[in-house]
Amino acid sequence: MKLAHVEPFFATLKAANPSPRTELEYSSVFELLAAVLLSAQATDVSVNKATRALFAAAPTPQAMVALGVAGIESHIRTIGLYRTKASNLHQTCQILLNQHGGQVPRSREALEQLPGVGRKTANVVLNCAFGEETMAVDTHIFRVGNRTGLAVGSTPLAVELELLRRVPPAYRVDAHHWLILHGRYVCKARSPDCARCGVSTWCDSAQGRRR
Repeated sequence: MKLAHVEPFFATLKAANPSPRTELEYSSVFELLAAVLLSAQATDVSVNKATRALFAAAPTPQAMVALGVAGIESHIRTIGLYRTKASNLHQTCQILLNQHGGQVPRSREALEQLPGVGRKTANVVLNCAFGEETMAVDTHIFRVGNRTGLAVGSTPLAVELELLRRVPPAYRVDAHHWLILHGRYVCKARSPDCARCGVSTWCDSAQGRRR
């Protein structure tokens, strides 16, 4: 994708959805962290179904620790890898209490030291909770970046860095939301819906510039 096409690409996505948000349900920074931690290799729909009851029972790190690993497991059994995720969430809450006063840290370094929290999860928290210009590259963004030619890279980190380099400042805070939603509902993996794609004009794949 030509650099000159990036601005109209995002302007079109913004016009269609001026205030994009994550589809994960949460009411605090802690709940956001927990939801994103649980969402690895799972759909947002499945995570939301599980966390409604989980967060009602344990809306804070203190309550989550008191619930215990078995208690967490009982709420998230429908989510893939639930045993590992329950253990990670419980350990994360203990670290939040012991090292961060029960608060979710605002630095990438501190977030990535939490069990089950990698770069993508840290980026989501930094962006959604603290408004930082981060790019949480999941499978959707990785696919859309490469397919459109917006950000070509062989790894999620390479795509992330290319997005940070190419996305105009005015769109950076919301960019990863637009790209995730576009990949989830339009630029799908097996059957991209180019016929109803509002940004196909600038897409390398749709225009035959990339396979």
